[in-house]
Amino acid sequence: MPLGQSGAQALMVAFLLGLSACGTGPQEAPLETFSAEEIFRKGELELETGGRGNQAIRYFQEVERLYPYTQFAKRALIMQAFALHQAQEYEQARAAAQRFLDFYPGDEDAAYAQYLMALSYYDQIDEVGRDQGLTFQALQALREVIERYPESEYADSAILKFDLAFDHLAGKEMEIGRYYLKRGNYTAAINRFRVVVQDFQTTTHTAEALHRLVEAYLALGLTDEAQTAGAILGYNYQSSPFYDDSYRLLTGQGLSLEARGDSWLAKVYRQVIKGEFL
Repeated sequence: MPLGQSGAQALMVAFLLGLSACGTGPQEAPLETFSAEEIFRKGELELETGGRGNQAIRYFQEVERLYPYTQFAKRALIMQAFALHQAQEYEQARAAAQRFLDFYPGDEDAAYAQYLMALSYYDQIDEVGRDQGLTFQALQALREVIERYPESEYADSAILKFDLAFDHLAGKEMEIGRYYLKRGNYTAAINRFRVVVQDFQTTTHTAEALHRLVEAYLALGLTDEAQTAGAILGYNYQSSPFYDDSYRLLTGQGLSLEARGDSWLAKVYRQVIKGEFL
């Protein structure tokens, strides 16, 4: 018997629904029906196969929720912190890592949790031109790794990243100092370069800071200070191109690279001679 229009429409709807159902595939059973280990392995699989990061995080969170106070809950918490960091959810990663440290301070993974906290700050360090608040937080967190877990496998990496972050802060001071120097605000520029020489002397920016001090002091007519900055450059960075530039500037004005007067730079120079500087 031929179908009426309404019957044909009903058949078509049923057909399309059937196709839709086939496309979704089998539905996952509720996680409550799986063991802690099974859910944990699902999270690991998502990470290992480059699958859905958010789904991996969900699995680890569910282990902690459904099976608290178990070994898998502890392992899931540190994996949560790792997965959240991988997903660049840095604030949540820090929260998970901190919970791990609060609950399991003596665990063998405590050093890694502390390292993840430091990384969550370090990986957010912006370009030199922006606010450096996160750099200070990264330095503090990295210091925690170095001082609390000096024998851990993460200590060497923390030391390297600490030095890089420290160098980053010096770069910020240099950028601001150059800005002032180009605009003829020599006193403000000197203040920035002085910070680098006194507080960031182990960074890669010290030689340039000394050279910029030579430029700024010469511009102000303070030849004793300019010569002393050049003397420090010559003592520690004679192979640097910044030394060559300072040498040409000073000798071009009939000045030598020697410590003169009793400025803050003269005190630094005396420390250099005694081997206490750098």
